[in-house]
Amino acid sequence: MSLKSKEVDFDKTWNLLQETVKNVITMSSVPRAVWNDRFSDVYSLCVAQPEPLADRLYDETKRFLDDHVTHLLKKVQMQGDIGLLQSYHSTWTQYSQGINCLHRLYLYLNQQYIRKQKLSEAEIIYGALTSTAADYQEQMEIGELGLDIWKKKMITPLRKSLVALLLDAIHADRVGQTQPATSDVISGVVESFVHVEEYKMNRQLHLYQEIFEAPFLEASGDFYSREASELLQQSDVTRYMERVTCWLTQEELRAYKFLHASSVPKVRLCCEEKMIAAHVAWLHVETDQMIEKEKRRDLSLLYPLLRPLSSGLVPLVQKLTQHITQQGLQAIGALHGENVHTQFVESILDVHSKYFEMIKEVFNGDQAFVGALDKACSAMVNHRPAPRQPARAPELLAKYCDSLLKKSLKGVSDTEIDKKLDRSITVFKYVDDKDVFQKFYARMLAKRLIHQQSHAMEFEEAMIDRLKQACGYEFTNKLHRMFTDISVSADLNAKFVASLRERDEENQLGIGFMIYVLQAGAWPLGLPPSPGPFHVPQQLEKSVQAFETFYHAHFSGRKLTWLHHLCQGELKFNYLKKPYVVTVQTYQMALLLLFQHCDTISCREAAASLRLSHEQLAKHAASLVDCKILKKSTENELEEDTILSLNLDYSNKRTKFKVTGALQRDTAPHDTEATHRSVDDDRKLYLQAAIVRIMKSRKLLRHNQLIQEVLGQSKLTFAPSIGMIKKCIEALIDKQYIERTPNSADEYSYVA
Repeated sequence: MSLKSKEVDFDKTWNLLQETVKNVITMSSVPRAVWNDRFSDVYSLCVAQPEPLADRLYDETKRFLDDHVTHLLKKVQMQGDIGLLQSYHSTWTQYSQGINCLHRLYLYLNQQYIRKQKLSEAEIIYGALTSTAADYQEQMEIGELGLDIWKKKMITPLRKSLVALLLDAIHADRVGQTQPATSDVISGVVESFVHVEEYKMNRQLHLYQEIFEAPFLEASGDFYSREASELLQQSDVTRYMERVTCWLTQEELRAYKFLHASSVPKVRLCCEEKMIAAHVAWLHVETDQMIEKEKRRDLSLLYPLLRPLSSGLVPLVQKLTQHITQQGLQAIGALHGENVHTQFVESILDVHSKYFEMIKEVFNGDQAFVGALDKACSAMVNHRPAPRQPARAPELLAKYCDSLLKKSLKGVSDTEIDKKLDRSITVFKYVDDKDVFQKFYARMLAKRLIHQQSHAMEFEEAMIDRLKQACGYEFTNKLHRMFTDISVSADLNAKFVASLRERDEENQLGIGFMIYVLQAGAWPLGLPPSPGPFHVPQQLEKSVQAFETFYHAHFSGRKLTWLHHLCQGELKFNYLKKPYVVTVQTYQMALLLLFQHCDTISCREAAASLRLSHEQLAKHAASLVDCKILKKSTENELEEDTILSLNLDYSNKRTKFKVTGALQRDTAPHDTEATHRSVDDDRKLYLQAAIVRIMKSRKLLRHNQLIQEVLGQSKLTFAPSIGMIKKCIEALIDKQYIERTPNSADEYSYVA
């Protein structure tokens, strides 16, 4: 093959080339030598001298393809409607393959002539044409030309017949009837509508969407509208949802089998609009019964139907929230007995577990429904029995944790305790008034640590770590300091004993003596009702003085305040038939020690000796009288003249026991009230500090903006009322931390 340009006889060359083109387009056999010769002929025509014959070659090829497709059209039309789809499909299959081969035969014409003459995209956009090119028509490559001719000469004339037959065939497949055409024929014909325009840079699916997709979607919509109406008349909601789910699945599979992939979501949307969206109000009405009776299967059918609709799940989420809230309030509404705290927490956890599992199973863990569960649990946990009463959850949850962490818990393994403590954090996260919980928990932790009632210190520390992860270090700061004090006190006691040994005074004390030194700012230990200047028993005076001397020698400038109402001691009764070891409070111990040298004493004398008021003495003596260690001279209440005497006939099955203190029995209701008052005081200080911080950084702020920023800072620990924030603002104005601006009463400025 020579690459030099030369004169070429077009007619002679075209006659040879035309015969090969005919064989190629009809997929007849073309020998390799003939193919190579015709390939050279195309090149020769494109570079012929004195003028290239490319345009003439292009025109003749176009004329040939026009005639060929026109001939094919007549053959296809001869088959009539019965065989039209099969005939079109077989003809298209042969033609599409032939045009691909022909495109390769004309490779030089396509690449070196047609492509170089095409306008660039920029020229098309900005109209960079010469003034004489107004009638310019861009030539297409041979493969594109063949497809364009097929579209104009074959598809356009047969358009209505083909689409009608395709719709009938797909409808027959949809209703289970025998199809006049196979699935391959249907999908092949539909694919031809796409393939003839795939070469285009834009709107490649325009023909497919215009002549087939739009009529198909319209026909499908009509079919499913009729199907939905019939189902509504013949079926209940369960059957309706089953059939709709089945239709959606089948139609999606049918779309993948017959249509272009871009049509699949459109087909599904069409079905959803006709069978679900059109009847969504009815489905929402039926939702009430499904949720009320917790019909999981119905809900699992309903969920995927409503999910694709805009706001389709909103009523379902709202109704589920209401239902869970109602079930939760019923579960915790009628609780009574001594273990209300256990019933309360475990009831909430049962409700949470039940509906969390339901949401996971029925709604695939959809976050909208998880949010509904969170909202419902928050409403349960923070429910107030009356508008002005505080929520019960913070106190009950603290008591629940206390009951798990105390030594008194029996029959429960360590693993189970740890698991229950871990689950209690689920309830804690829903508590709005976390500061109230923190107060109750701190008080109960203090009692466990002081009276050595903790089941295991590992559990205590693990629980505090869980609280820290939920609310941050600041929330558990004081709790950590309480643990630190206990460990420091152990070291302090060891040093105290060591100092006594150095001075040979260890045996002079005569008693076992252990002290907890606690930071006043970390421990929630209020003073008891003022008992007056209590006189420490003589047996303890030496120990108390020795420790104070030791402590002040090591820590100058610190003040020790003895909390006798939290102290306890052990006494051994040697005056009875058998010895008993009794654990009592300090005041009870002091009263019993008065009987060391006498068997009877009047209340007046006892009160004077101990420097207690009669009311205080009566409270502590009453518990000893109740347990029959002491006897009183009258049947009435203890009076100043009442004589107290040792019960020399006392007996008990246990040789070691504890006498419950009067303060422990009497102060429980007062502790709850005092805790809430303390929380209110702390909240006011917290809000005032937050307001000052905000104003210091912002300098100038409007009232509503300040309120919102304060709410944002406090939401992690509690939800303050707007009224409380306003009172704190007024208090800070009185203290001259902030002031109202002269121009507006609704704006505040920071006073530096």
